[in-house]
Amino acid sequence: MGKATVALVVSLLMAALPAPSAAAANPSFPAASAAAGGGEIRAYWVDAFGDGLYTPAQIDALVADTKAAKLNVIVAQVVRRGDCLCNRLTAAPRTDLKDVAPAPFDPLQTLIEKAHANGIQVFAWMIATAIWRGDTPPADPNHPFNLHGPSAGGPADWLTRRSDGVQRYNDDWLLDPGVPDAAQWIVDVATQLVAGYAIDGLNLDRIRYPDANLGTNVPSWGYNPVAVARFQQEAGRTDVPSNTDAQWTQWRRDQITSIVRKIYVQAYAIRPSVRISADTIAYGYGPQTVGSWEGTRTYAEQLQDWRGWMREGILDLNVPMDYKRQDDPKQAQMFREWSDYAKDNAFSRQAAIGSGIYLNPVSASATQAQLAIASSGAGNPSAGWVAYSYRTPDDQSAAGTRSGDASRAALAAALAPVFPSSVSVPAMPWKTQPVAGLIRGTTTPGARVDLYDGANAIVATRRSDGKGWFGFVDVSSGTYRVAANGATIGSATVTAGRVAEVTPAASTCTSTVGPGIPPPAVATNGVPGFHASWYGQSGYMTLCQGDTAVATVAYYNTGSAGWLKGTMGQAAFLGTWRPNPGQDMPSPLGGDGTRGTLDTGWPSYNRIADQPAEWVGPGQVSWFRFTVQAPSTPGTYRLYLRPLVEGATWMEDYGVYWLVTVK
Repeated sequence: MGKATVALVVSLLMAALPAPSAAAANPSFPAASAAAGGGEIRAYWVDAFGDGLYTPAQIDALVADTKAAKLNVIVAQVVRRGDCLCNRLTAAPRTDLKDVAPAPFDPLQTLIEKAHANGIQVFAWMIATAIWRGDTPPADPNHPFNLHGPSAGGPADWLTRRSDGVQRYNDDWLLDPGVPDAAQWIVDVATQLVAGYAIDGLNLDRIRYPDANLGTNVPSWGYNPVAVARFQQEAGRTDVPSNTDAQWTQWRRDQITSIVRKIYVQAYAIRPSVRISADTIAYGYGPQTVGSWEGTRTYAEQLQDWRGWMREGILDLNVPMDYKRQDDPKQAQMFREWSDYAKDNAFSRQAAIGSGIYLNPVSASATQAQLAIASSGAGNPSAGWVAYSYRTPDDQSAAGTRSGDASRAALAAALAPVFPSSVSVPAMPWKTQPVAGLIRGTTTPGARVDLYDGANAIVATRRSDGKGWFGFVDVSSGTYRVAANGATIGSATVTAGRVAEVTPAASTCTSTVGPGIPPPAVATNGVPGFHASWYGQSGYMTLCQGDTAVATVAYYNTGSAGWLKGTMGQAAFLGTWRPNPGQDMPSPLGGDGTRGTLDTGWPSYNRIADQPAEWVGPGQVSWFRFTVQAPSTPGTYRLYLRPLVEGATWMEDYGVYWLVTVK
């Protein structure tokens, strides 16, 4: 995170926040559809920036302290900044911290053995995006910072940038989620932890874009050149987008979601019983006061759509970092709002509330623990309480006025009425008694992937990631057709509790494009006003169902007036024309996704293309390009078109059309 840094920033921001209006329940927030599953998560976050995990003796003390407080989970930070307090990962080297006992001691393996022997679960906590800090590089030449940090250059540089060129946040070097290889590294670390160790859970931290943005709700990071180029290619743009550009903002938010989805599905395929959780942002007041989920800094600035993750089902457990001072009335309200919102928006999964115990006296932390495990005001259950942190368990230890051992003992005593007896962690019925399955596959990177049921209706849509991977969760049993960018790529048969692979479709069809049609030998010019003469086109197509093809048609500007792109009354377009589909009518061969049309990137449902050049003067030729897509029904289709100057006049009708044969 680091969590202490985040909490310091949050605490400094509190004073600048205005007093809230009276919070009111919002009936548009859906209630959670599943109870916590019985049991309760009671956990310490144990960071790796101080004692707790460095030696077998420290681990013995940690387990004893956890048990004394009647806690049942240790969330252990094993992946700090590109390294691991473990011995078995290939994606991240073993830490070189001098205070960690040398190999063959394996901190994670030792913790698992000792914790499990005492009935305590272990969640492996990993920092997803921060891979190093400071100017001195790590000693290991294979550390990801040395391979993919600022000295790498070009596509090998995985680091994020702010729009003003800043590369570091709080002296941390961070990965850019929009760089495919960087995103895959995060997934590889996560799945290697699941495959290599008998962990009970995987805890994702800093799975978002950084703080230090250039304004509230101004998401300013993500400007690694590779990420920007990917966005431009997928969006069909050439500009470098602004911080708050809506399309760019959603694209960046989707990159984070894609990483979480991939980890969830890939981990499920390795060992379904592992609980996938994330430490999520809960800055300031909750959505109840801010006015909407989309208005929170979590969603709008950090681009972390944890509510969407819960709705989709790509987390088993949400742990909002609800770090607030209970003795401050404003912060106490913030704590209640975020606590309730997380419980009310767990959907079919679970939420446990994270508490910043280092900010509070032990009595206040006990109060927050009681609030955390209680049901929300709407009656939705909690899955438990997670405390940050084991190393600094109250405000006195954080200030250095009391030892950690003394504060932990005081906290255990204060928690005794809250946790009077030991309990087990809650079950995950969607995993232990599954009624749905999962799907994964690969296709073209950045493709729209549609999942069709047996009635040929779309039941879900996703985007493939930068490696072409895609996945679906909570899919009912049955056989499904999978299409990418409209073309069928395969099928998947789903069984409850299993990950189904997409079986590639047998290729019995080949799309072709016929020879182009050359221009006439002579074309007049200089006719007063706006005029155009057909000047050749690419060939007719024979397409397989769902396949796409790019068509090109040239028009010669025979008028005395030029065409100016983007200016009403001067810009040239191609419009749909009669007899098929008719003047200004939608076509089955393409469109912008409105009026029932396919989304093939047309300017609108009835405007097929606009002039590609900024200026087409008299006597010049404009080469209009557009995409058509074969419908799912075989047959012969025609697309008639005619040029126009939008807002001024239709130009000459030469009877231009495309003949598309669908096999």
